Amino acid sequence: MAQRVTIRKRTPYNTTSNRRRIVKTPGGKLVYHHLKKPGTAPKCGDCGIALPGIPALRPRKYATVSKRIKTVRRAYGGSRCGDCVKSRIMRAFLVEEAKIVKKFIKQQQKPGGRK
Repeated sequence: MAQRVTIRKRTPYNTTSNRRRIVKTPGGKLVYHHLKKPGTAPKCGDCGIALPGIPALRPRKYATVSKRIKTVRRAYGGSRCGDCVKSRIMRAFLVEEAKIVKKFIKQQQKPGGRK
């Protein structure tokens, strides 16, 4: 007959927050080890992929780790992925270029403008 294992927490229900694993101790007894929930990685705000370079931790664990672990050293470091940052920079540059071109065309069409 199999050895009985007692639950160490008060909640007996099989929920995601109450996952456990049977482990044999060096003394030969079987005990439950309660497992923590796996963390999810922070996602990019634009495209939704997991941010590379930032570990997947539980929310309260981010409060205890240092800032260099929570971000990457780039503009929008802990918030957007590199591809989205690149596209934002390109978009901003092209918008500024379009403004300059529009201003130049408007100046050309003036009667007293350059020829």
